[in-house]
Amino acid sequence: MLQNLDLTKILVLDIETVPQYPNYKLAPEQWQHLWDKKSAFIKRDDSQTSADIYPRAGIYAEFGKIICISVGIFNRSGNYWQFRVKSFYGDDEKILLDEFITMLNRHFDDPENLLCAHNGKEFDFPYLCRRILINSLEIPSLLNIVGKKPWEVNHLDTMELWKFGDYKNFTSLELLAATFNIPTPKDDIDGSQVWTVYWNEKDLERIKTYCQKDVVTVAQLILRFRGEALLEEHDVILN
Repeated sequence: MLQNLDLTKILVLDIETVPQYPNYKLAPEQWQHLWDKKSAFIKRDDSQTSADIYPRAGIYAEFGKIICISVGIFNRSGNYWQFRVKSFYGDDEKILLDEFITMLNRHFDDPENLLCAHNGKEFDFPYLCRRILINSLEIPSLLNIVGKKPWEVNHLDTMELWKFGDYKNFTSLELLAATFNIPTPKDDIDGSQVWTVYWNEKDLERIKTYCQKDVVTVAQLILRFRGEALLEEHDVILN
């Protein structure tokens, strides 16, 4: 199926998320209580406290927020592919989500278009929908899968493509990139460090760069899965 897809119809994306508060102590009492309940199920051992694992709150849409969405599209340039990347990022989640939704509705609202992410079906796509609803915005049609049959959902997931029906494993983007000899997107920070860079260093530009690298890596995986040449550095246009 992947061989027959029009790459210009695919929007590759990645999101970066953080806990809603800098640390457990600064969260309102109600949210501390709710995190206590949630963290009871995810502690590795009894020595860990709710505060210890609060940095992981960002991976749950109820306790986290999106600070960056990077998207990329393929364009044909002669015999080669170009890949253009744009990011929506900032401290105000509602603003960046609204900008992202506006882009989707204006330029990608076509039933033939596809969204693609690594582990997108388990993380990026549902997280986006939940935070869109929490911010009282309308889920764009390309993300809204309510009532759709599985074959009607226009979502691609490079991790799912790699599984070939095997549901036992999680394969990280970093591992898959190394497997295909693609430059690692984790050469500066990784996902576990995003909350520190955001809340302690307040360096959104660094997070945006990291997010864009992930998007480019997913695009490279798509090309490798199709047996095509990888993008060269000059083929990637960052906005």
